[in-house]
Amino acid sequence: MRNRDVAAWTSAVVAALVATALVSPAAAATSAPTTDRACPQLSEKLPWYGQNRARLQRVIDERGTCEGHHGPRPVAAFDWDNTVSKNDVTDATIAWSLKHDKILRPASWRKTSKWLTDDADKALTAACGTAVPVGAPLPTSTDTDCTDEIFNIRESGRTMSGAAAFAGEWNHRRTVPQYAWVPQLFAGHTVPELESYAAQARREALAAPVGSTQTLGTHTIPGYVRYYEQQRDLIRTLKKAGFDVYIVSAGSEPVTEVWSGGRDGVGIDRAHTIAIRSVLDSRGRITTYNEGCGGVGRTQGEAIPYIDGKRCWINQDIFHLKGKSAWGKQRWDRRIALGGGDADTDVTFVGDATGAHLVLNRNKNEVMCRAYDNADGRWVANPMFIEPLPRKSGSYPCSTAAYNEPEGGFGPLLRPDGSVVPDRTDAVY
Repeated sequence: MRNRDVAAWTSAVVAALVATALVSPAAAATSAPTTDRACPQLSEKLPWYGQNRARLQRVIDERGTCEGHHGPRPVAAFDWDNTVSKNDVTDATIAWSLKHDKILRPASWRKTSKWLTDDADKALTAACGTAVPVGAPLPTSTDTDCTDEIFNIRESGRTMSGAAAFAGEWNHRRTVPQYAWVPQLFAGHTVPELESYAAQARREALAAPVGSTQTLGTHTIPGYVRYYEQQRDLIRTLKKAGFDVYIVSAGSEPVTEVWSGGRDGVGIDRAHTIAIRSVLDSRGRITTYNEGCGGVGRTQGEAIPYIDGKRCWINQDIFHLKGKSAWGKQRWDRRIALGGGDADTDVTFVGDATGAHLVLNRNKNEVMCRAYDNADGRWVANPMFIEPLPRKSGSYPCSTAAYNEPEGGFGPLLRPDGSVVPDRTDAVY
């Protein structure tokens, strides 16, 4: 038998064994690569780090329906900001909205979030004033104090004076109040209005030169956004190979949909875009409440797509699991085949993937500790494709302070068997 025939036969046998659960996914990872070209191929013109393209292609070849596999279509899921795009599209939309007076004055800042502190309420009221009628646009294009206060709370969770903007109890692996606060800032607008702001921000961000910045009050933030061509190509190839591809973001859903859809986006429609989903009032206007997950109903942000929340939303919206079971790790055939992310917010759902865990290196402790520990041999770490970070000095504190504790703070990161992940040094940069 020729080498080519041996390789093809080996891959076919391994794929069949995996499909019938006769071998574990970990054992399948050592199989020989597929050699025929039946499955769509990733572009060889777009650079990836090391052997990452080949490793991703292996998953496409082995799991894609292009190989004639039967049963449900495999699923791939990606975070959006700094995973599919370079820079944060939510921040781009907020920046554009602040520069064009699109934030409406709430009746009470305190009621925009269940966790907003009195200090934040006072700071926002003092900075933004009370001269503008409730429900009217705040003049943030000229009132830099108001712009500063709003953006600082969004960015850091603190007021400009350094006081905590949010306080109380929440599960730190299910939500973070300053993320939930973003769609709450757009309360009073319709979804089409918010989409139009995102679209105008998108045009400006794509036109701005790579490396450019913009100023919001006293804040300097990136002025540009780009689609990563490697990720666009990966998503296109996965879809051609029969994968169902989803976006799962901790941003506002209408904003994410503007970026993910269309031919000039990445071709992922609304039905395949999951993000913070605001509750609308009887007039179709955004409220400060959002839809929940895993038995959590409509709240002001207790269960958003964030860390473990991303797993919950995937289980609920993609695999149709209801109630508390959506928070748990599912059996192998009820999980995504490929997951992609860049931060600790993505670590749970990316870790759930059965074929490959793709991580863009932004030096985030928990996700990079998982990637470098590489317990199942399926973690694929890659530098950012545009303006990659230099090598991290020192080591990641995996053994002491990498795990985001549900009650807040950080602790040691554990493997499934209970052993502690040792500290790791940066190797992919």
